[in-house]
Amino acid sequence: MSNLNHPILEASFAIIDREIPAHNLKGREYAIARRVIHATADFEFVHRLQFSQGAIESGMSCLASGLPIITDVTMVKQGIVSMVRKTFNNPIITAVEQVEVALPGKTRTETGLLHCFEQYPQGIYVIGNAPTALLALCSLLPTSAVLPGLIIGAPVGFVSVVESKEALGKLPVPQIRVEGRTGGSPVAAAILNALLVLAQENR
Repeated sequence: MSNLNHPILEASFAIIDREIPAHNLKGREYAIARRVIHATADFEFVHRLQFSQGAIESGMSCLASGLPIITDVTMVKQGIVSMVRKTFNNPIITAVEQVEVALPGKTRTETGLLHCFEQYPQGIYVIGNAPTALLALCSLLPTSAVLPGLIIGAPVGFVSVVESKEALGKLPVPQIRVEGRTGGSPVAAAILNALLVLAQENR
């Protein structure tokens, strides 16, 4: 048992291990999927999660190095802050909190994300709510000399959500995506928390 996990969480993991459907996920991939399933009670995430080659290792390394974590919204931040404090105490910056007024034609979260990327292009980006923020991030990467250490793309909803994930999937950047319309702040937070536990155990 990891000393970062509550006994009830470990008991839940045991139930998930017994009931999980057939899948092709490997060790660390499965550890992340299991935490997402725990957060959602939805076994379909075992098929929806997509990992680019080396994404988990890159994320673990960046977390252990203390790089900043940039979340799109406050709810994602609230979902990770406890585990961050228990492990590497990375700075957490929330895009929507960085600006008071949106740029013309953009959302406040999108505007804040653009502001964050100017300061922390190498950071770990965790998008659990705003597809506009993910699209904005994706639009910057083809011309950027520095790429994020990891992007977690898990916005949820109906407008621009699938498109934002497809745009991310086309980029050569370390990434963990949730395919389709599903996702959300709890999912994004669960992925990041799982990576924190893996990185801590890898010390």
